[in-house]
Amino acid sequence: MRLHVETVLLAHAIVRVELGDDFSYRLSYGDLVIYENGRRRVRGRSAPYEVRSVEQLRYDFERDVEAVGGRLA
Repeated sequence: MRLHVETVLLAHAIVRVELGDDFSYRLSYGDLVIYENGRRRVRGRSAPYEVRSVEQLRYDFERDVEAVGGRLA
C-alpha cells in the first residue's frame, strides 16, 4: 500500500514521489530520471542503486535531475 504519493507539476516536467509501507519507493522527473526500488534510470540508461540514507537518495536524485538539464524549483 502507498503511504505517500505526491505529484508536482513544474513548467518543464512532472515530478512524482511515491513511498510504500513496504519501503518501496519511486522518484521521477518526467521520464528522464527515475529512481525505483533498487534501480536508477537516467535518460533510459538503467543501473542498480542502493539507498544508503534518505538524504543521500535525495541528493543523488537532485544531482541527476540537474545533469539532464532539469530543475526542481
